[in-house]
Amino acid sequence: MTTTEERTAPTEPEKFVPRPRTISKAEGWRRRGPLLPALVFAIIVTQIPFLFTLYYSTQSWNLVRPGSREFNGLNNYIDVFRDSQFREVAMNTVIMIVGTVIISVILGLALALLLDRKFIGRSLIRTLLITPFLVTPVAGALIWKTTMFDPVFGLINFALSPFGVGEIDWVSRFPLAAVMTNLVWQWTPFMMLLILAGLQSMPKDIAEAARVDGAGPFKLFRELTLPHLRRFIELGTVLGAIYLVNTFDAVYMMTSGGPGVASANLPFYIYQRAFLGFDIGQAAAMGVVTVVATIILSTLALRLIFKSFSANEEAA
Repeated sequence: MTTTEERTAPTEPEKFVPRPRTISKAEGWRRRGPLLPALVFAIIVTQIPFLFTLYYSTQSWNLVRPGSREFNGLNNYIDVFRDSQFREVAMNTVIMIVGTVIISVILGLALALLLDRKFIGRSLIRTLLITPFLVTPVAGALIWKTTMFDPVFGLINFALSPFGVGEIDWVSRFPLAAVMTNLVWQWTPFMMLLILAGLQSMPKDIAEAARVDGAGPFKLFRELTLPHLRRFIELGTVLGAIYLVNTFDAVYMMTSGGPGVASANLPFYIYQRAFLGFDIGQAAAMGVVTVVATIILSTLALRLIFKSFSANEEAA
């Protein structure tokens, strides 16, 4: 006698769908509580002075004319945009930021590709290449002004003397380029570290498969490495540009904005108007214009970067 056993088809396991956890208001405030001191400190240090700056920008206030302070409306902003020197200084700032960021990214990419390879003394070379980013900006500016660019005792003139280059005063003849050279020396290690982190996060099996398929070094870099590093390069570009907008020490220590305003940027020009020209109203208006323009550009750039990161995560 044979018995038949009923066999049921295996059922697929139900997918676990996590339920959204509701957090009470008390729990939310308890979690945010440790951040409140830092938030209050940030508001006191940044937002309250900015409100005072907005107020001063509507005042006609020059410290060399006591008792002349009065409400001026938006006239200070009109004068700012009519100021030809302000436009020239704004152009200097754009050239300084764009040139420094592009050169720093290119050099940082080259150095990162070099340090991604294994060779004897790689740790020592990496430490030496990071050092310029750890030097105080004022000290770095003085090093470049006195040790590198000095017309008599500078190392650059000494290195170029076999090629017939005489005692050139680089800071006086090329002030903006001299400041940018110092900034490139300072910011290249930052770009290098960021891009090197991107290189080390790249899956090695994909590169090995591409080499097996016959891809050469240039094609491998163009088709795989560079697209993978795009997010890191964009992030380094935005962060570098945001920080370079605030550059003051290098300009002040190397050229003092001269000759004329040939090497002055917006922070140094605002400093001149406020503490050398004593025109508090116009200096405040220039500061507000600079801050608003920086916020708009950085917000747009950061949104593009976040969209790029989210798109890559969805593709993965």
